[in-house]
Amino acid sequence: MTSTVELPVRKGESDTASARGPRRRLPGRLRRIGLPYLLLLPALILELLVHLVPMVIGIVMSFKKLTQFYIRDWGAAPWAGLDNFRMSVDFDAPVGEALLHSFLVTVAFTLLSVGLCWLIGTAAAICMQDMFRGRGLLRALFLVPYALPVYAAVITWVFMFQHDNGLVNHVLHDQLGITDKPSFWLIGDNSFIALLVVSVWKGWPFAFLIVMAGLQNIPKELYEAAALDGAGVWQQIRRITLPSLGAVNQVLILVLFLWTFNDFNTPYVLFGKTAPAAGDLISVHIYQASFVTWNFGTGSAMSVLLLLFLLLVTGVYLAVTSRGRRTPHV
Repeated sequence: MTSTVELPVRKGESDTASARGPRRRLPGRLRRIGLPYLLLLPALILELLVHLVPMVIGIVMSFKKLTQFYIRDWGAAPWAGLDNFRMSVDFDAPVGEALLHSFLVTVAFTLLSVGLCWLIGTAAAICMQDMFRGRGLLRALFLVPYALPVYAAVITWVFMFQHDNGLVNHVLHDQLGITDKPSFWLIGDNSFIALLVVSVWKGWPFAFLIVMAGLQNIPKELYEAAALDGAGVWQQIRRITLPSLGAVNQVLILVLFLWTFNDFNTPYVLFGKTAPAAGDLISVHIYQASFVTWNFGTGSAMSVLLLLFLLLVTGVYLAVTSRGRRTPHV
């Protein structure tokens, strides 16, 4: 038999060996951590190219006197500097005055649309929390406006808003007698109401879906304890539901704001290339300044100003809403 003799290991060597162990496993750990990012890298590069390249080109175009005469070779357009931006913000001139009017219309439209979408979506989601027969069917029906293609849905509303044979005038004037005569909904001041109705109709199901998902994370024990303490339905909504949905509402309102403020499909399909003054949203206004008057330099400058405004509003909104959620340092 052969006996093995265990040599004593010095303390320094043991510490060195233990210190070398994690170092040998470090490359494998890096590979495991870096693999997901490596797999996402092609999609990330493609996404950056799709968004950044047009953005950079648009910014360059905003500094050029790019008109229809330079469409074939827009790089040869003369340099305009900040003239396009000065023209856009000169509110005493016709171009700046029209842009300011469109901006104010868009702000009013966005605030009303986002507020109504959030209010209707939240109310519907709260009502759908309790179990009752047909709840699943109602949830599915509520999501139909959000699931429909935008063009199909808005074109249907165009037929409904027709002056002579539209369903809206038939109900309001012929059936209910609310109006004295059939109204023009796609021209004049009523175009703002028509645009708001269509925007809320197709936007509130998204708010309903997000709020309904957020309500699933609120423990039912909180409502049971509040009911035992004598809290009514409104007090439970005010003290439990709304505070618990704070993080969800923060993201929801921001997304609704950005989608609504940049909405182009709804007014374009509803009114066509030339929107009435009451429904002249800034997205359609920039389109008209670029592709109707063929002044791409001014239209690009307006787009850059819109981008800066949305970045500023987003930054301020996130800073204000996140201030109350910061954990104080002890």
